[in-house]
Formats: sequence, structure tokens, C-alpha cells
Amino acid sequence: MSDTSILGKSKIHTAFGIDIGGSGIKGAPVDLRTGEFAADRVRIPTPQPATPDAVAATVAEVVDSFKLRRTVPIGVTFPAVVLHGVAQSAANVDPSWIGTDIEKTLRAATGRRVLAVNDADAAGFAEVEYGAARGVPGLVIVVTLGTGIGTALINDGVLVPNTELGHLEIDGFDAEVRASDAARDREDLSWEQWSERLQRYFSVVEKLFWPDLFVVGGGVSKKYQEFLPRLTLRAPIVPAALRNAAGIVGAARLAARAH
Repeated sequence: MSDTSILGKSKIHTAFGIDIGGSGIKGAPVDLRTGEFAADRVRIPTPQPATPDAVAATVAEVVDSFKLRRTVPIGVTFPAVVLHGVAQSAANVDPSWIGTDIEKTLRAATGRRVLAVNDADAAGFAEVEYGAARGVPGLVIVVTLGTGIGTALINDGVLVPNTELGHLEIDGFDAEVRASDAARDREDLSWEQWSERLQRYFSVVEKLFWPDLFVVGGGVSKKYQEFLPRLTLRAPIVPAALRNAAGIVGAARLAARAH
């Protein structure tokens, strides 16, 4: 790993990303020139209950698994709306996180400055910097189809944080209740049936935001040929490229920018 910092004008080659999820906390150093891991990822099961103290201790354990220089920026994804480092919600972690200063809590546990970012925002930003949307000007909307629907908006390389477009009300329903991958499984929908719901969802989002590109992530994106070709939109719609690495990569990149 290499890390070069010039006081005043900083040039950073390596940053560290951590992805906090309901089942696992994963971390790895990221080569910012390529968007690839600079060492093998470490994963530790998320403590249960996933309280602030327990999660912070696990994050510190992940960080301590690597010999990181003190100057290496650290970015952390969190499954919540994150405003100025503070969790405003909590998905798949203990509700006691709501109102907790994530950055302050993790800084106390690790002894390092930490940037906290919404998990969907981190993954979306990674796709723009290194993945399926790299080099695309204008507005990119990254949509993650999973248990719910996560979204990230990046306009000319600038992240618009904490968009919750999976919760748009469409035809009287919260969108993710009908169009998430979990809904497909729960209702045993065929690809054709699910694609009809996706068509409705993406058409509404497109009409509201007029993006230049949609990128679709989540585990189901591995089977994108089953549903993306069925969608008719003005903007191109493509599968995500970074898959499970996106959160770590995006968090690292955003931390380096904030450094």
C-alpha cells in the first residue's frame, strides 16, 4: 500500500473503506487510482444486538486487522440516512443508533477520523468513479434492488446524499413494497411480471429527474438479462459493475475527498 500526502495540496493513493451491514462488517484498503482492493477484505459478523458500542468495537477490530498509516482516510457506510455524521434512521442495526453521531462514536473507538455515509450513496458513488457510470456526464441515478430499493444521485460527479426514492408512493404503494427484489421473491413473480413493476417504478423516477443514465445494482443484477432488456426508458439502463465491493470502494473514495 502507498499513501502520499502533500500539506496544502493533498495527493492520496490509498484510503480505507468499511461496509456496515446487518450480517457482516467488512473492510479493506482501496487503491484510489484503480478502485481495487489493495489487500484482501476482512469480514467480521455484525454483533447482535448491533448497538453503537458493539458495532464500534467491531469496526475497530476490522481497522486493527491492517497496518494502516495514521494519515489514511477512513470511510464507513451505514444503513441509515446520515446527516452531518448523525444517523437519522436505522435499518438492520439497533434502533439506539438513531440520533447517534456515527463519526464521533467510531472516532472514539478507532482513534482515527472517520467519514460516515449512507450505504446506497457510497455504492452509487463508486459506480460513477470506477464502475458502470464512469465518464458519464450529467445526472446518474444508481438503484439497488434488494430487500428494499436503495438509490443514489450523482450529478457531474457530485453526490446528492440521502435520497430515499425507494419510498416514493406509486399507485398508492411504497415503491419498494411492490418493486424490490424481496417483493419478487415474496410474491413469486415471474421475470415478466416483476419487469412490469420495474417499468412503472423507473418511468416515474425518470419523469421526475430526467437522468442521463440508470445503473442497477443489488444481487439480482447478476441476472440483469432477465429483466433490464424488458424495460423501455429514455435513458440507458445498465447493470452495476462493482457488485459487493461498491460500498467499501465508495466509502474510501468519499473519505479521501473529504480528507
